[in-house]
Amino acid sequence: MAPIPSAPEDPTGTPSGGARTTSHGPDPARLLPQVDGRHESLDGIRAVAALMVLVFHVATETGDSLAPGVLGGVLSAFDLAVPLFFTLSGVLLYRPWARAALEGRRGPSNRTYLWRRVVRVFPAYWVVALAALLIYSREHLGSPRYWLEVMTLTFPFNTDPTWVGTGPYGLGQMWSLSVEVSFYLLLPLFALLLSLWARRGRTVDARGRRLLWGLGVMAALGFAALWPQFFPEPRHYMHAWLPRTLGMFAAGMALAALSEWAWRESGPDGPVRRFCRTIASAPGVCWLTAGGFLALAATDATGGRFIGSGDLWTSIASSVADIGFAFFIIAPAALAPRPVGPPEPLRSPTAWRDGRWMEALLRHRVCQFLAKVSYGVFLWQFLVLYLWRDFTGQEIFTGTFWLDMIPVTIATVLLAAATHRWVEEPSRRWSRRFFREPRRV
Repeated sequence: MAPIPSAPEDPTGTPSGGARTTSHGPDPARLLPQVDGRHESLDGIRAVAALMVLVFHVATETGDSLAPGVLGGVLSAFDLAVPLFFTLSGVLLYRPWARAALEGRRGPSNRTYLWRRVVRVFPAYWVVALAALLIYSREHLGSPRYWLEVMTLTFPFNTDPTWVGTGPYGLGQMWSLSVEVSFYLLLPLFALLLSLWARRGRTVDARGRRLLWGLGVMAALGFAALWPQFFPEPRHYMHAWLPRTLGMFAAGMALAALSEWAWRESGPDGPVRRFCRTIASAPGVCWLTAGGFLALAATDATGGRFIGSGDLWTSIASSVADIGFAFFIIAPAALAPRPVGPPEPLRSPTAWRDGRWMEALLRHRVCQFLAKVSYGVFLWQFLVLYLWRDFTGQEIFTGTFWLDMIPVTIATVLLAAATHRWVEEPSRRWSRRFFREPRRV
């Protein structure tokens, strides 16, 4: 989703995007994190997140995620897909600013960045929002405020809404998209503050350390934001606002800073490069650790089964699980070198050796297709789910999970593919006629 950055250069002068060998030793592009071009493994994680959200919503509507026991707890924990989306945004969008801060130069154009975000988010969203309003909110079509709140994704800031839940009927999942848009708008400001703080470091390593300290403060502010959500009285609507999610975005931004820092770190093999190499070479350990955070999220320690339920302490535990899960799922992909050649087939024994399974899975053609249409999958799923339940006459918290999951998934993916082809791609092509980043020499 992020604009493709230009290739940075490492201390030896080899472009990070290159795949050439040098007379000075191994090709850095084979050892250091990929920081430019299409990142297929991160795309694959986006596909996994979109499917996790769909499973969570279907399981909630059928009541399976609310049932007591291990299975219900695990299904309810699939809402950890949302932190995956937030952390991915931090990785992909902050990278150009991290590069500029480490090099002590000016960051990318804010105007171009914001324009691309608008075009990326709103055209497809408007199509789905209009359909949801015409089908399920006809009684509010005469209200200019209702239209404005829905079409600008500001409805989560309505503290006395007419709807029940996290949004208008058919658009309940869009609260997280509103959080994303809030982050998009504030990212240039966050990047400026981090850059001003990092600029006081005299070397690349000093600036890198300052960036990580600054992102640690950002994460701490996310935890601090939980206090006004519950004191002096509960304000559950604040669960759908940006402040409490800052730690998730900061985790992704930290991965972006580490990947760029690895290319510029002083010395032949410093601690940042070793850290990136260690994490990238151990996806199994990282994903098992992420599984531990998912297990935590499946317990009562992180609050109830409904989004936003719980108290201050369970919300703190939930935030810890959110950040930990997203970080350890994404880190081995975000810090991995650029892959060489096509992925190994999953049926091949070599795909399951030396941690290659993660790349083989995430770069699989099915995963890549779902990644391409993942935004549409996210947008359409509630509307399709409700139309299916209306068609079958099911009441909420009833039904059979698989009898709902299979048709809803098929219809959602088909609509997502159509939206990608006839809305998202034309919008992007149209937007390229306008703001273009100047080519750096």
